[in-house]
Amino acid sequence: MLDLTTLTTESRNKETMNLDEMSPLEIARVMNQEDEQAVLAVRKVLPQIATAISWATESLKAGGRIIYLGAGTSGRLGVLDAAECPPTFGVSPDMVVGMIAGGEGAFIKAREGVEDSKTLGAEDLKSKNLTEKDIVIGLAASGRTPYVIYGLQYAKSIGCRTVAIVCNLHSPLSRTADLAIEPVPGPEVLTGSTRLKAGTVQKQILNMISTGSMVGIGKVYQNLMVDVQQTNEKLKVRAQNIVMDVTDCSRERAAEALEASDGKVKTAIVMILKGCTSQEAGEQLEKAGGHIRQAIRTEAFAEIS
Repeated sequence: MLDLTTLTTESRNKETMNLDEMSPLEIARVMNQEDEQAVLAVRKVLPQIATAISWATESLKAGGRIIYLGAGTSGRLGVLDAAECPPTFGVSPDMVVGMIAGGEGAFIKAREGVEDSKTLGAEDLKSKNLTEKDIVIGLAASGRTPYVIYGLQYAKSIGCRTVAIVCNLHSPLSRTADLAIEPVPGPEVLTGSTRLKAGTVQKQILNMISTGSMVGIGKVYQNLMVDVQQTNEKLKVRAQNIVMDVTDCSRERAAEALEASDGKVKTAIVMILKGCTSQEAGEQLEKAGGHIRQAIRTEAFAEIS
Protein backbone atom coordinates (compact mmCIF):
# COMPACT_ATOMS: atom_id res chain seq x y z
CA MET A 1 0.00 0.00 0.00
CA LEU A 2 1.22 3.48 -0.87
CA ASP A 3 2.54 5.29 2.22
CA LEU A 4 1.41 8.91 2.23
CA THR A 5 2.22 9.70 5.85
CA THR A 6 5.65 11.12 5.03
CA LEU A 7 4.37 13.60 2.44
CA THR A 8 4.10 17.25 3.42
CA THR A 9 1.07 17.60 1.15
CA GLU A 10 -0.72 14.95 3.22
CA SER A 11 0.25 16.29 6.65
CA ARG A 12 -2.19 18.06 8.97
CA ASN A 13 -1.91 21.81 9.38
CA LYS A 14 -1.71 22.80 13.05
CA GLU A 15 -3.21 26.20 12.27
CA THR A 16 -6.48 24.69 11.04
CA MET A 17 -7.18 21.84 13.43
CA ASN A 18 -10.52 23.52 14.31
CA LEU A 19 -11.42 24.48 10.74
CA ASP A 20 -14.93 23.11 11.20
CA GLU A 21 -15.53 25.56 14.07
CA MET A 22 -14.26 28.70 12.32
CA SER A 23 -16.44 31.58 11.19
CA PRO A 24 -16.44 32.52 7.48
CA LEU A 25 -14.08 35.41 8.22
CA GLU A 26 -11.73 33.16 10.19
CA ILE A 27 -11.68 30.65 7.32
CA ALA A 28 -10.91 33.37 4.80
CA ARG A 29 -8.21 34.84 7.05
CA VAL A 30 -6.40 31.56 7.70
CA MET A 31 -6.53 30.57 4.03
CA ASN A 32 -5.10 33.96 3.06
CA GLN A 33 -2.33 33.56 5.62
CA GLU A 34 -1.50 30.09 4.34
CA ASP A 35 -1.43 31.31 0.73
CA GLU A 36 1.46 33.57 1.72
CA GLN A 37 3.45 30.37 2.23
CA ALA A 38 2.78 29.44 -1.37
CA VAL A 39 4.39 32.66 -2.61
CA LEU A 40 7.39 32.17 -0.34
CA ALA A 41 7.79 28.57 -1.50
CA VAL A 42 7.95 29.66 -5.14
CA ARG A 43 10.49 32.36 -4.29
CA LYS A 44 12.89 29.69 -3.02
CA VAL A 45 12.95 27.87 -6.37
CA LEU A 46 13.26 30.81 -8.76
CA PRO A 47 16.66 29.64 -10.12
CA GLN A 48 15.14 26.31 -11.14
CA ILE A 49 12.16 28.08 -12.70
CA ALA A 50 14.57 30.28 -14.68
CA THR A 51 16.25 27.15 -16.06
CA ALA A 52 12.86 25.78 -17.10
CA ILE A 53 12.06 29.07 -18.86
CA SER A 54 15.37 28.89 -20.74
CA TRP A 55 14.80 25.27 -21.77
CA ALA A 56 11.24 25.98 -22.87
CA THR A 57 12.40 28.95 -24.94
CA GLU A 58 15.06 26.82 -26.62
CA SER A 59 12.46 24.18 -27.48
CA LEU A 60 10.12 26.73 -29.02
CA LYS A 61 12.93 28.34 -31.03
CA ALA A 62 13.88 24.90 -32.36
CA GLY A 63 10.32 24.25 -33.53
CA GLY A 64 9.40 22.12 -30.54
CA ARG A 65 6.56 22.41 -28.06
CA ILE A 66 5.94 22.86 -24.36
CA ILE A 67 3.91 19.89 -23.16
CA TYR A 68 2.36 19.77 -19.70
CA LEU A 69 1.54 16.34 -18.30
CA GLY A 70 -0.53 15.86 -15.16
CA ALA A 71 -3.50 14.23 -13.46
CA GLY A 72 -6.37 15.70 -11.46
CA THR A 73 -5.84 19.28 -10.31
CA SER A 74 -2.27 19.33 -11.63
CA GLY A 75 -3.43 18.22 -15.05
CA ARG A 76 -6.20 20.80 -15.14
CA LEU A 77 -3.76 23.58 -14.32
CA GLY A 78 -1.55 22.52 -17.23
CA VAL A 79 -4.51 22.42 -19.61
CA LEU A 80 -5.63 25.86 -18.41
CA ASP A 81 -2.22 27.45 -18.92
CA ALA A 82 -1.90 25.93 -22.39
CA ALA A 83 -5.39 27.08 -23.39
CA GLU A 84 -4.58 30.69 -22.49
CA CYS A 85 -1.49 30.90 -24.71
CA PRO A 86 -3.16 31.22 -28.16
CA PRO A 87 -5.38 34.24 -27.32
CA THR A 88 -2.67 35.92 -25.25
CA PHE A 89 0.34 35.38 -27.49
CA GLY A 90 -1.16 34.60 -30.89
CA VAL A 91 0.45 31.16 -31.08
CA SER A 92 -0.91 27.93 -32.49
CA PRO A 93 -2.78 25.70 -30.02
CA ASP A 94 -0.14 23.09 -30.83
CA MET A 95 2.73 25.16 -29.41
CA VAL A 96 1.80 24.75 -25.73
CA VAL A 97 -0.11 21.55 -25.04
CA GLY A 98 -1.82 20.51 -21.83
CA MET A 99 -2.39 16.78 -21.28
CA ILE A 100 -4.48 15.37 -18.43
CA ALA A 101 -4.86 11.75 -17.41
CA GLY A 102 -8.20 10.54 -18.71
CA GLY A 103 -8.31 12.95 -21.64
CA GLU A 104 -10.22 16.18 -22.15
CA GLY A 105 -13.31 14.85 -20.38
CA ALA A 106 -11.32 14.58 -17.15
CA PHE A 107 -10.94 18.37 -17.10
CA ILE A 108 -14.64 18.71 -16.24
CA LYS A 109 -15.37 15.43 -14.51
CA ALA A 110 -12.71 13.85 -12.33
CA ARG A 111 -11.40 10.43 -13.39
CA GLU A 112 -9.00 9.88 -10.52
CA GLY A 113 -8.25 6.20 -11.18
CA VAL A 114 -6.45 6.83 -14.46
CA GLU A 115 -3.58 8.58 -12.71
CA ASP A 116 -2.36 5.18 -11.47
CA SER A 117 -1.71 3.89 -14.99
CA LYS A 118 1.90 3.10 -15.85
CA THR A 119 1.23 3.10 -19.58
CA LEU A 120 -1.25 5.90 -20.35
CA GLY A 121 1.25 8.73 -19.89
CA ALA A 122 3.56 7.34 -22.57
CA GLU A 123 0.62 6.45 -24.82
CA ASP A 124 -0.78 9.98 -24.59
CA LEU A 125 2.60 11.48 -25.45
CA LYS A 126 3.01 9.11 -28.38
CA SER A 127 -0.39 10.23 -29.66
CA LYS A 128 1.03 13.77 -29.86
CA ASN A 129 3.99 12.55 -31.94
CA LEU A 130 6.48 13.62 -29.30
CA THR A 131 9.97 14.49 -30.60
CA GLU A 132 13.29 15.34 -28.99
CA LYS A 133 12.67 19.03 -29.75
CA ASP A 134 9.79 19.12 -27.24
CA ILE A 135 10.06 19.81 -23.53
CA VAL A 136 7.76 17.82 -21.22
CA ILE A 137 6.83 19.33 -17.87
CA GLY A 138 5.32 16.87 -15.41
CA LEU A 139 3.01 18.18 -12.70
CA ALA A 140 2.17 16.22 -9.56
CA ALA A 141 1.77 17.72 -6.10
CA SER A 142 2.71 14.42 -4.43
CA GLY A 143 5.46 13.55 -6.90
CA ARG A 144 4.24 9.95 -6.93
CA THR A 145 1.70 9.88 -9.76
CA PRO A 146 2.48 6.92 -12.08
CA TYR A 147 0.79 8.52 -15.11
CA VAL A 148 3.26 11.41 -14.93
CA ILE A 149 6.34 9.45 -13.82
CA TYR A 150 6.14 6.89 -16.62
CA GLY A 151 5.22 9.59 -19.11
CA LEU A 152 8.39 11.50 -18.25
CA GLN A 153 10.42 8.30 -18.49
CA TYR A 154 9.18 7.83 -22.04
CA ALA A 155 9.92 11.47 -22.90
CA LYS A 156 13.49 11.08 -21.62
CA SER A 157 13.93 7.88 -23.61
CA ILE A 158 13.44 9.74 -26.89
CA GLY A 159 15.68 12.65 -25.93
CA CYS A 160 13.24 15.28 -24.59
CA ARG A 161 14.23 17.57 -21.79
CA THR A 162 11.99 16.90 -18.81
CA VAL A 163 10.93 19.03 -15.84
CA ALA A 164 9.06 18.03 -12.68
CA ILE A 165 6.96 20.45 -10.62
CA VAL A 166 6.36 18.81 -7.26
CA CYS A 167 5.29 20.05 -3.82
CA ASN A 168 7.29 17.50 -1.80
CA LEU A 169 11.05 17.05 -1.64
CA HIS A 170 12.97 14.12 -3.16
CA SER A 171 10.01 12.45 -4.84
CA PRO A 172 10.10 9.67 -7.47
CA LEU A 173 8.95 12.18 -10.10
CA SER A 174 11.74 14.60 -9.20
CA ARG A 175 14.28 11.80 -9.52
CA THR A 176 12.89 10.93 -12.95
CA ALA A 177 13.13 14.43 -14.44
CA ASP A 178 16.18 16.26 -15.76
CA LEU A 179 15.17 19.27 -13.67
CA ALA A 180 13.19 19.20 -10.43
CA ILE A 181 11.28 22.28 -9.25
CA GLU A 182 10.24 21.52 -5.67
CA PRO A 183 8.35 24.36 -3.94
CA VAL A 184 7.01 23.14 -0.60
CA PRO A 185 4.21 25.39 0.70
CA GLY A 186 3.48 23.15 3.68
CA PRO A 187 0.40 21.22 4.84
CA GLU A 188 -2.91 22.24 3.31
CA VAL A 189 -5.64 24.10 5.19
CA LEU A 190 -7.88 21.14 4.36
CA THR A 191 -5.68 18.08 4.82
CA GLY A 192 -4.60 16.55 1.52
CA SER A 193 -6.59 18.99 -0.63
CA THR A 194 -3.79 19.88 -3.02
CA ARG A 195 -6.07 22.08 -5.14
CA LEU A 196 -5.29 24.71 -2.48
CA LYS A 197 -1.68 25.81 -1.76
CA ALA A 198 -0.09 23.17 -3.96
CA GLY A 199 -2.36 24.19 -6.82
CA THR A 200 -1.57 27.86 -6.23
CA VAL A 201 2.15 27.11 -6.35
CA GLN A 202 1.85 25.14 -9.57
CA LYS A 203 -0.23 27.87 -11.22
CA GLN A 204 2.35 30.52 -10.31
CA ILE A 205 5.16 28.46 -11.83
CA LEU A 206 3.25 27.69 -15.02
CA ASN A 207 2.51 31.42 -15.39
CA MET A 208 6.25 32.09 -15.20
CA ILE A 209 7.28 29.36 -17.64
CA SER A 210 4.75 30.17 -20.35
CA THR A 211 5.09 33.95 -20.04
CA GLY A 212 8.89 33.82 -19.81
CA SER A 213 9.27 31.56 -22.83
CA MET A 214 6.91 33.73 -24.89
CA VAL A 215 9.03 36.75 -24.00
CA GLY A 216 12.01 34.74 -25.20
CA ILE A 217 10.54 34.14 -28.66
CA GLY A 218 9.45 37.73 -29.24
CA LYS A 219 5.78 37.63 -28.30
CA VAL A 220 6.21 40.58 -25.93
CA TYR A 221 7.49 44.12 -26.47
CA GLN A 222 8.12 46.17 -23.34
CA ASN A 223 5.33 44.64 -21.22
CA LEU A 224 2.75 44.45 -24.00
CA MET A 225 1.25 41.34 -25.62
CA VAL A 226 2.08 42.36 -29.18
CA ASP A 227 0.82 39.18 -30.83
CA VAL A 228 -2.64 39.31 -29.26
CA GLN A 229 -5.35 37.80 -31.46
CA GLN A 230 -8.17 40.17 -32.37
CA THR A 231 -11.03 37.71 -31.99
CA ASN A 232 -13.59 40.13 -30.56
CA GLU A 233 -14.28 43.86 -30.33
CA LYS A 234 -12.50 44.23 -27.01
CA LEU A 235 -9.33 42.70 -28.41
CA LYS A 236 -9.50 44.85 -31.53
CA VAL A 237 -9.53 47.92 -29.32
CA ARG A 238 -6.71 46.45 -27.22
CA ALA A 239 -4.62 45.96 -30.36
CA GLN A 240 -5.18 49.58 -31.34
CA ASN A 241 -4.31 50.71 -27.83
CA ILE A 242 -1.05 48.74 -27.92
CA VAL A 243 -0.02 50.32 -31.22
CA MET A 244 -0.95 53.76 -29.88
CA ASP A 245 0.98 53.23 -26.62
CA VAL A 246 4.16 52.18 -28.38
CA THR A 247 4.14 54.64 -31.27
CA ASP A 248 2.28 57.60 -29.74
CA CYS A 249 0.02 57.73 -32.79
CA SER A 250 -3.70 58.44 -33.11
CA ARG A 251 -6.33 55.72 -33.02
CA GLU A 252 -7.06 56.37 -36.70
CA ARG A 253 -3.39 55.84 -37.61
CA ALA A 254 -3.24 52.69 -35.50
CA ALA A 255 -6.35 51.28 -37.18
CA GLU A 256 -4.93 52.07 -40.63
CA ALA A 257 -1.64 50.34 -39.86
CA LEU A 258 -3.38 47.30 -38.42
CA GLU A 259 -5.54 47.02 -41.52
CA ALA A 260 -2.50 47.34 -43.79
CA SER A 261 -0.69 44.63 -41.79
CA ASP A 262 -3.61 42.17 -41.78
CA GLY A 263 -4.16 42.78 -38.07
CA LYS A 264 -0.57 42.02 -37.03
CA VAL A 265 0.22 44.30 -34.12
CA LYS A 266 3.99 43.89 -34.33
CA THR A 267 4.04 44.67 -38.03
CA ALA A 268 1.88 47.75 -37.49
CA ILE A 269 4.23 49.01 -34.77
CA VAL A 270 7.34 48.61 -36.92
CA MET A 271 5.58 50.21 -39.89
CA ILE A 272 4.80 53.35 -37.89
CA LEU A 273 8.08 53.58 -35.97
CA LYS A 274 10.22 53.14 -39.09
CA GLY A 275 7.94 54.72 -41.67
CA CYS A 276 8.06 51.67 -43.88
CA THR A 277 5.65 49.41 -45.71
CA SER A 278 3.94 46.36 -44.24
CA GLN A 279 6.12 44.10 -46.35
CA GLU A 280 9.34 45.78 -45.21
CA ALA A 281 8.23 45.62 -41.58
CA GLY A 282 7.37 41.94 -41.92
CA GLU A 283 10.71 41.14 -43.52
CA GLN A 284 12.63 42.88 -40.77
CA LEU A 285 10.63 41.17 -38.04
CA GLU A 286 11.36 37.82 -39.62
CA LYS A 287 15.10 38.59 -39.67
CA ALA A 288 14.84 39.65 -36.04
CA GLY A 289 13.17 36.42 -34.98
CA GLY A 290 9.98 38.28 -34.16
CA HIS A 291 11.60 40.68 -31.68
CA ILE A 292 10.47 44.27 -32.19
CA ARG A 293 13.49 45.79 -30.42
CA GLN A 294 15.87 44.14 -32.86
CA ALA A 295 13.67 44.88 -35.86
CA ILE A 296 13.52 48.66 -35.27
CA ARG A 297 17.25 49.18 -34.89
CA THR A 298 18.51 51.71 -37.42
CA GLU A 299 21.29 49.43 -38.62
CA ALA A 300 18.76 46.68 -39.31
CA PHE A 301 16.78 48.93 -41.61
CA ALA A 302 19.91 50.16 -43.32
CA GLU A 303 20.20 46.67 -44.81
CA ILE A 304 16.93 47.00 -46.73
CA SER A 305 17.14 50.67 -47.70
